[in-house]
Amino acid sequence: MSYPDRETVARIRAEFPPGTRVELVWMDDPQAPPIGTKGTVVRVDDIASLCMRWDNGSSLHVAYGEDVVRKID
Repeated sequence: MSYPDRETVARIRAEFPPGTRVELVWMDDPQAPPIGTKGTVVRVDDIASLCMRWDNGSSLHVAYGEDVVRKID
């Protein structure tokens, strides 16, 4: 697994600031919330993962380059 560079992490932090609402499109993890679950970005960590507060109570991170979410209003 390769980690994103600083510029990529900065771009993801700018695109998904704390409080951004997202909807889960795809996550290949047995502990994943159901597709379509909505949540709020808490922060972006140093490897560009979105640290989440999912509406169903989960806090599983969205892994950069692996999982897919879309921003919602």
